[in-house]
Amino acid sequence: MSKYLKELITDELKNRLEGVSDALVVDVVGMEANANVELRRTLREKNMHLMVVKNSLAGRATEGTALAPVFEGASGTLAVVWGGEDIVSLAKEVMKLAKDEVNKPFAPKGGVMEGAKLSAEDVQAVSKWLSREEQLSQLVSQILSPGANLSAQLTEVGGQLASQIKQKGEE
Repeated sequence: MSKYLKELITDELKNRLEGVSDALVVDVVGMEANANVELRRTLREKNMHLMVVKNSLAGRATEGTALAPVFEGASGTLAVVWGGEDIVSLAKEVMKLAKDEVNKPFAPKGGVMEGAKLSAEDVQAVSKWLSREEQLSQLVSQILSPGANLSAQLTEVGGQLASQIKQKGEE
C-alpha cells in the first residue's frame, strides 16, 4: 500500500472516530457473511457502529486521542464497535451478541473507557453494570423518596383526624 493511500485511510479513520471516547474491540474473523451483515444491521438499529480496521493505521489515526490505548500492542484483525447510549449499553449489546450461536466467532477482545484500556474480562464486567438510564431512575427514586414519605406521613395524620371527627359526628 502506498504512503499516500495510507494517509488517506488514516484521515478517513480520524474523521469517523472523531469525538469517540469509548469503544470496544471485537473479533469478527471467520464470521459467515450473512451473519456479519445481520450483526451490523442489529448494531445500526441501536445507533452502534462496527468497522474492521488495520491495527497500524488505526493506531496512527487514534494517536493522541482517548482511543489510543486500545491499539497499543494490538495484533490480528480487529473490529472497532462504538456508539450507543454509553459504554455500558455498548458492552451489554456486544456480550449479548457474542453469546448468540449465529455470531459464534464474534467475541470482545478489549476496549477503552475514558482513556483506560479494558481487557475482555473488563468488558464482561462492564456489561453487568447498570446502564445510564437505570442509574438515573434509581437516582430519581432516591431523590423523590423523602418527599413521598413526608407526604404520606402528613396525609396519614389528616386522615386519622378526619376519621375521628366523622365518628364523633355520628354519635
